[in-house]
Parts: sequence; structure tokens; C-alpha cells
Amino acid sequence: MKRRKGKKKSSKATSASSRKKGKSGKAERLRLQKEEEERRQREEEEARLLAEQIEEARLERERLEREELERLEAKQLERREEELGEYRLLVDEKLEAAARWKKDLRLRAKWDRYMLCDGSPDPTIRQQINTYMSLWSEEKDEDFQSVLNKSNLVLRLIEELEFLLSDTPTEDLPQSEAAQFTYTVQQLQNLLQRKFNEATEHLLKNAAALSDIDTGNMQKVIKNQNVRLCVWANLNKNPRFKGYDFEEEAVSFNLPKPLALSNIAVRILHTRYDHLSCQSPTYMPHVVESEEGKATNALDADSSAGEWKPTEEEEREAPEGVTAMGDETKSEGRKSVLSSMSAREDTENVNETQEKTVSEAEKPATEAETTNDTEKIANEAETATESHAGDMMEGQSPSPVLNHLSPEDGLEDDVVDLRQFTCLGGVYFFDVLVLPPQCKQLNGWTMVQLVEGGLQRQPYPQESTLSTSLGVSLQEKDLEGLSSPPVGISITVPNDVVFFEDPQVARWDPENKNWKTDLIMDKSYNPELRQLSFKMDAFYTFSLIQDAHLNMPYESWELRPSGMNEVSLMISSAFTDIHIEIKDDQCRLATMSDSDADLSFLLGKWMTPLALREAMKRAGLNFFPEEDSVRYVSVNKKNEQTQKMAYMEMALLSPSFLFGWSKWNHSCGYEQIIFKVKEQCSSASSEDWSLYMLSTQRAQRLKISESSDTFSRDLYEGSEFHSTLYHMLKDYCSPEATERLKHSHHLFVDCIYQLLSMTRVLTFS
Repeated sequence: MKRRKGKKKSSKATSASSRKKGKSGKAERLRLQKEEEERRQREEEEARLLAEQIEEARLERERLEREELERLEAKQLERREEELGEYRLLVDEKLEAAARWKKDLRLRAKWDRYMLCDGSPDPTIRQQINTYMSLWSEEKDEDFQSVLNKSNLVLRLIEELEFLLSDTPTEDLPQSEAAQFTYTVQQLQNLLQRKFNEATEHLLKNAAALSDIDTGNMQKVIKNQNVRLCVWANLNKNPRFKGYDFEEEAVSFNLPKPLALSNIAVRILHTRYDHLSCQSPTYMPHVVESEEGKATNALDADSSAGEWKPTEEEEREAPEGVTAMGDETKSEGRKSVLSSMSAREDTENVNETQEKTVSEAEKPATEAETTNDTEKIANEAETATESHAGDMMEGQSPSPVLNHLSPEDGLEDDVVDLRQFTCLGGVYFFDVLVLPPQCKQLNGWTMVQLVEGGLQRQPYPQESTLSTSLGVSLQEKDLEGLSSPPVGISITVPNDVVFFEDPQVARWDPENKNWKTDLIMDKSYNPELRQLSFKMDAFYTFSLIQDAHLNMPYESWELRPSGMNEVSLMISSAFTDIHIEIKDDQCRLATMSDSDADLSFLLGKWMTPLALREAMKRAGLNFFPEEDSVRYVSVNKKNEQTQKMAYMEMALLSPSFLFGWSKWNHSCGYEQIIFKVKEQCSSASSEDWSLYMLSTQRAQRLKISESSDTFSRDLYEGSEFHSTLYHMLKDYCSPEATERLKHSHHLFVDCIYQLLSMTRVLTFS
């Protein structure tokens, strides 16, 4: 019993000891928790104090930066008037002086043209050009070589008028004169094509006398630098004849079997110029709610009325079809008048002092007449017996004025949008013609049967020739059994045109006045030989087309001075790199990469910026965006006023500074432009570029470089704001650079400004 009590007492002691240890452990945990809480509170307090200190420091820094920014802005505002005044004097000294010089040059050129006595008419004087066209229109039975020789003068007159329309500012060329010039261009184009048709008919009348002994047929080639005629006449009528190859001209055609026994001739008339595209409704810029658009709308409205509003002095002489242009129409947009006017086929007289009559009978026309001669040049007559078929366009009826289409209007898939594509290498008039009655020699006399209607086109595909006595119309017959094989043709692509991709073929639709890509099949192209072959379901006028924006957007660009009044503009694209040299008031294409074309006519030739642009575009080198090119190219949109100011400042500063493309120009927004700049210097340290941001309000140097990871608008340390880039760069440039700027020629600066404005490197890169 005693031993049991001892065990119970020992157990109670152990339990008390455990309770004591449990209480002490709990207290320890509470103490640790309290210490942890206190530590956490201290850390939070320290973090709060640190955050407050950081925030105070940030606010203080921002306050200082804001104050510094306000100080710099205030300083800029204080000297803004002075800087802008100095800048305006510089612009007036350079660009405005160049504008005045060019205006005086145009006046002198106009006087020199007036005093020119070389026998050619002045196309700007209506009486002279009307007399010239009337006299030439009256000449009959001209051989093709004679017409070819005269065509050089006509093309020169057209080029002269088109240059006046594109080069003369609106304020210096009244709207009535611009409309008259455009109308004259249209008349000259129509007359030239009509004379080619008449000369072809004259040639074919003598086909038997010109026949080849070996083949029994006539094959003839007549050409000059602008026009090439390849004509073949089927005199032998060999049923096994399949086609002919003009070997020296690298042109061949396949004759469909149904035509082998027909009394026909095949004509391939290749003109290095393009007088058809301007008739297309897609030729004009797709501009909506712009000054050009307003002028176009005004022109269309005026066209529907049938005449423009001339002065009282001009009213007696103005043709009804001429339409006036709006006051706000820019010089670049004047060519659009040609597109609108060429869509109409008015009845007009070449020489308004001499009446011409027309036949009441409907007469068929050749495809060339239907496609290129877009108006009847004659007046209505009281009697049909006095008609002169040679002075009029046959088989054409007046058509309404075509509205200018835009992509939003929903063009058909096979219609070529001439704002997106361009025709290169000229136009090929591919016709099958009815062989006219041949001339016969009798007792020293040359006798020929006269056929009304002029040059006749042979219908193909041929329709059924069922006897009308059956009383069944052709439209009701099933013509599926008739065999009309496609027409094959092979040409060598002109070697003075650059095709960066395989050339596409488009045919001319004379009814809708559009280039179309349908009905062309089995196309093959050999890039080594530049040989293009394809087939069509009929004989069509065709041309080669290429995307006009293949080289846009540019990959990079650089403007680098190379001497006194000399700079180089380098532009890199996905297909080629070009190098344009500017010297004094002219420029030239110095080099280009990756081209198999022969551009000897262009490379190294000094010319004005406007002439260089047109020559490069004709050669397939389009580095000159149009006003609506943004519809077809993904561009870096910038404020127009900012762009203009940037190009102006770059031109003014280019004698002493290098300018180049910057990747950050895509990050700075719509209102600002960023490019890299460095002074022209031979020392190694000057090779580092600096970044400058320009807006309409100010210019500043950026702290970031081209190799920075992120974009920032922070100012370069120690730099200030200036109202112009010119004053901005003066803070860092050497006295030698400033001296070169003072001695640069104003025509040189203007030439650079024109090229930069044409290439638009700041938005299309």
C-alpha cells in the first residue's frame, strides 16, 4: 500500500513538471511572435520611410526636371522669334531665291520658244497647233516612213505640253490654259495614231509589190527610236502556214488555222510611249475630300455640261470639249485632266476655220482606231456626199464621262488599277487586218480600188457564215462547234526596262478603257533571254505591267555630302539599292544594284529632278511615291507640315551634315520625326551618329542612340530646345561646317529639297 502511494505521488510531480514546461514553451512562442511582429513593424516602417524618401526624391527630381524643362521651354520661347526670323531669312536666301530663279527661267523659256524659228508650231498657241494638225490631217497616201519621221515632232510637242502642265505652278498657269494644253495633247495623240493607221493601209495596198520571193508573202519592218512596225501580209494563202518570226526584232506570232486562207494581214505596232493608260478611269489619284478631289469633282461636273467657262476673248476659239480646272488643282494633278477628257469622244474639228464633213453610214474601225483615237475630228454636214472618211474616227460613238474609280468602288478582279501598277516598255498594237485591194500597174498608171472605212479589222474569233436565206440569226445558233484557236505571240522584253519580277501582261479593253488581265493564257517567261510568250483568245492591244510599289517601303536611306554643292542620296529597298548624285541644280542616277537591264541611257546622265523622276519611272525604277501610294504601302504616317519642314531643313543643312534613317522614327508618334545626324568630318570620333527629334514646334537632341534597347524622349545631357534643327545643330557644329552652309548655292539646296520631297524617305522607310 505504501509503495502504491509513492508511485502516485511521483506521477503527480511529473505531470506538474510537464505543465510547467508547456507554459514556458508557450511563453517562448509568444515572445518570439512578439519579436517577429516588432521586427516586421520596424521593417514596414523602414520600408515606408524609404518609400517616402524615394517618392520625395522622385518628386523632387521630377520637380527639378519640370523646372528645367520649363526653363528650357521658356528660353526657347524667348529666342523663338529671333530663331524663326533668322531661319526665314535663310529659307528666303536659298529656297525662295531658287523659286524666283525658276519663275524667271520659265518666262525666258517661253520667250525663247516664241522666238524659235525652226518650222515647228508652238503647241501653246492654239492657232499654230490647229493649223499644223489640220494641214497634216489633209495629207493623203503618206508612206509609213514619212509618218514615222513626222511622229518625232508630234511626240516632242506632246512632251513639251506635258512638261508645262507638270512643272508650272498653278498660280503661273491659268486654268483655261491648262485645260487647253491638255486638250491639245489629246488631239495630237489621236491624230498620230490615225496617221499610223492610214500609213499602214497605204503600205498594205502595195503588199503584192513588196512580197518576198521565197515565201510569196509580204513581211516588212519599219522603225525608229520610238515606234516599231512589224507587218505581215497573207498573199500566198498557204494552208500549212502557222506563223512568222521577225528574227531581227525578236517578235513572232502564231496564226490561227482558220485565218491561214484568209485575205488578211497581221500588224504588230510597238510604241515606246503609252497614250492609252491616261484614258483609264483608274489613272487618276484616289484622293477623297482633298483639294485635288475637289478639282476633279468640279471637272467632272463641268464635263457633264460639255464646256468650260472661257474668257470673252477666248470664247470664240475654245473647243466645247475643253474643261476648266479648279483653282486649287496642284501641278502634279493636272495630268488628271487628260484622263477625264480622253474618256469622252466629242465631235470636234482639227482646224476650226475649215469645215469637214462626216458620213452618216456606220463604218467599222480597226482595234487601233477604237483604242487610241478617242474622238471624231469632224463637224456634222448637211449632206453625206461630201464626207471625208480619212479625217474622222470610224465606228465610235460618244460615251459618257467615266468617273474616277478608287479601291472602295470595287474594281473587277481582272481590271488593272493604274495607281497600283504601271505599264512598262510601251504598248503593242496586235491586230489582224483585212488586206485592202492591191495596186495595179496599167499603161504607166497606178490603179487602186478605193474602199470606204479605211483600215478594216478582221473579226476573230470568226462567226458562222451561214446563208441568210435560212432565216436563222447567228445569235440563235449554237457556235460551240466552231474552231477558233487562241492567238500566240512571243516578244523580247525591252532591255531598257527593269522587271524585278516576271512581267505581267494586260490587254486593253477599248469599250471600258481599262487594262485587263483576263483572256491571257499559257504565259511563259525566260529571264535569261528576256523572252515572253503567251496566248490570247483574240488579237488585242497589250502591254507589260509591274507593281509600282515593289521597292516600297524602303529599308534605309542616307544623305551624305561629297563636296562643295555635292551630295549623294542612297536608298536601299528589298530588290535594289540606288545611288543618286546631286550637283548644283541637277542630279543623276549614279549606280544601282541587281539589274540585268541596259540602263546606259539613264545611268550617269545629269538632268533636273523632275526629268530624273520620269526617266526612272519609265525604266521601272519607281522610288517616287504618289499622293495616294499610302493605299498600297504600309507607311510610317507623319504630319505633312512636319515632313515639309524636315525636308527643307535637311536640304539647308546637307552641305555640312549627314542624315540617315533611324529605327526610332516609328516610335515617336505622328507629330514628330526622328533621324540620325552627324557632321561631315574626317576624324574617327565624328563617325558616331546623334539622334534628333523634330516637330513643328521645336527640335531637340535625344539621349538615346540607335543601339538603345528602349525608346525615350529624354534630352541629351547639356542640350537645349531650339525652334529649328538649324539652330539646334549650330550648338555642336564646327566653324567649318557653318561656313559651308553659308556658301552653298540656292539652286543646289532647292534640288535636294525636290528630291527629298519626291522620294519621301521619312514616311516610306
